[in-house]
Amino acid sequence: MQQAEPTFPLCVYLCEQCLLVQLPEFESPEAIFDDTYAYFSSYSDSWLDHARRYVEGMIERFGFSSQHQVVEIASNDGYLLRFFKERGVPVLGIEPAANVAAAAEELGIETRVEFFGVESAQTLAAEGRRADLLLGNNVLAHTPRLNDFVAGLQIALAEHGVITMEFPHLVRLIAENQFDTIYHEHFSYFSFLAIDRVFEAHHLRIFDVEELSTHGGSLRIFARHQADTSHPVTDRVAALRTREQELGLESPDYYRAFAEQVRETKRKLLEFLIDAKRQGRSVVGYGAPAKGNTLLNYCGIGTDFLDYTVDRSPHKQGRFLPGSRIPIHAPDRIRETRPDDLLILPWNLRREIMEQMADVRDWGCRFVIAIPEVTVLD
Repeated sequence: MQQAEPTFPLCVYLCEQCLLVQLPEFESPEAIFDDTYAYFSSYSDSWLDHARRYVEGMIERFGFSSQHQVVEIASNDGYLLRFFKERGVPVLGIEPAANVAAAAEELGIETRVEFFGVESAQTLAAEGRRADLLLGNNVLAHTPRLNDFVAGLQIALAEHGVITMEFPHLVRLIAENQFDTIYHEHFSYFSFLAIDRVFEAHHLRIFDVEELSTHGGSLRIFARHQADTSHPVTDRVAALRTREQELGLESPDYYRAFAEQVRETKRKLLEFLIDAKRQGRSVVGYGAPAKGNTLLNYCGIGTDFLDYTVDRSPHKQGRFLPGSRIPIHAPDRIRETRPDDLLILPWNLRREIMEQMADVRDWGCRFVIAIPEVTVLD
């Protein structure tokens, strides 16, 4: 018996007091990060390289060694902790998706299958495993229980330990029209002003911040206990705070102007696809990321415009994109069908994808992205 595919409204809200941009919880984390969760970090070469460079940088800056404990929250398939393990640093992963955690265990990385918060942090502290380095890449946005999560960070952090968290920067999201990164797996979207207030409320001090190119523009914050004076606050913290204030992030008008940018992007993408189809051009997608689902469903794009998409992850192949019902194949499908245009859905990985698929140019196939605006790439 056929059943209707579940759909959920995608509405973004701004708290005018704390400046947190957030989604209401239409679907629980337990339902999203179950044992069918299909995102495995190790299938992105550029993300593995990012993780490797992070590990090298943390060891060089803070001197982590076999005498320290590294704990990663949302450790996925061990893509990052493996590099600490290779350097002889004790590691522990915390990952809610059992199938993904199993891949980390196969690499010899101890992984606990659970959601992080106060309760799991208290267990770590009771076991004497408070973290000298407590890290999380792209996990802050994934928890609807933000206060419980950050309170857990404070409990799980060793007396002179360091927290690093990476997350997409709201300023870059708005400035570069990255609305497709808004989806139900993300519950919050952070400016520096907002995350600074959250950490201060839980007795954690952000002492440094780096601006990264990953995921269309991210922040990496460094935090410690407020009472710990071993890591002085850098000038970059005050500079970024001032810059966001000058951009107008404390005014609702800053966020309202974003809506028309989004509508215009939809118009331009549909115009491109309509023109392509009228010219008899075949268009397919590359990638099956969550951001692609936001883009395609908002624009009303199905197999009438996009014949199929491909993805390197075998966990996604043979399935369909939700809502649009576009089939997902292995990348070799592109070489079999020789399309005219290749729409790259994970635009943040476009350089990596264009290198992997460079041979499609042999028959005149063009690479296309839709964010920040529709562009045929050289």
